Amino acid sequence: MTRGPTLPAHRLPTLPQPLDAFNAASPDEARALLQCCLRCRRWSRRVADHRPYPDLDSLLAAADEAVYDLSPGDLSEALAGESLPELPEDTYAVAHTALSAAHAAYEARFGHGFVIYLGDCPREESLDRILEGIRSRLTNDPEEERVIAAEELRRLARNRLATRLMGAALPLPAAPPREASSHNTAAPGR
Repeated sequence: MTRGPTLPAHRLPTLPQPLDAFNAASPDEARALLQCCLRCRRWSRRVADHRPYPDLDSLLAAADEAVYDLSPGDLSEALAGESLPELPEDTYAVAHTALSAAHAAYEARFGHGFVIYLGDCPREESLDRILEGIRSRLTNDPEEERVIAAEELRRLARNRLATRLMGAALPLPAAPPREASSHNTAAPGR
């Protein structure tokens, strides 16, 4: 018994992915999204200008490479754009005072705000992690600290970019995520 011709395999249409939207976005929209990830115009331009990216890993690798090429001025611009994370509402005022004092000491020593990637740090542990980071990094020499700050910025940018491209639509708001910390004013405590 012979069978007739087989039917072509049914293929489901592929749905657009967030990376597709990023690749197809206007240059201004792409730069705006990137500016939310690392507050540096040169970095944003460089990453946006090399679109399209075939996959998220390629985009993240390009973003990493662009961070490694930041000039001291670019690094200063990115550091100036960082802000303190929101601390839990029940954080005591004394904790805010300790954080402000530590930031002031750090900024006086290095001339730029403190930045740290908190990753998966539970929110209730973020204050301790920030204070521990500031205190331990205050012993660094200025050049060593700029290298560490650049690496923290790279980790922040990478996380922000991956998070924003996991289903988010363009353009995105410019609100800073909670994983950053710098010299700006702390939120009020109890």
